[in-house]
Amino acid sequence: MSKVCQITGKKAITGNNVSHSKRRTKRRFNVNVFNRKFYWPEQGQWIRLTVSAAGLRNINKMGIDAALKKAAEDGHLTEIQVINK
Repeated sequence: MSKVCQITGKKAITGNNVSHSKRRTKRRFNVNVFNRKFYWPEQGQWIRLTVSAAGLRNINKMGIDAALKKAAEDGHLTEIQVINK
């Protein structure tokens, strides 16, 4: 799975390493993403999402249902993996 947050849509960007002599080489700035399980009480099931640290804060602030609806509207949420328990 790629390093893209399913809630905020954050993904890796490119930039430059700049040495002391100002030589520039390409590098990647990766996103701080985690694979986390969440209980979705409206559906009564566990789901697994790849979320960034900012995505976790959004879920804590807005709630899982509102965060998933907003991510789906913005086009960041491609697939929800349901965990059978």
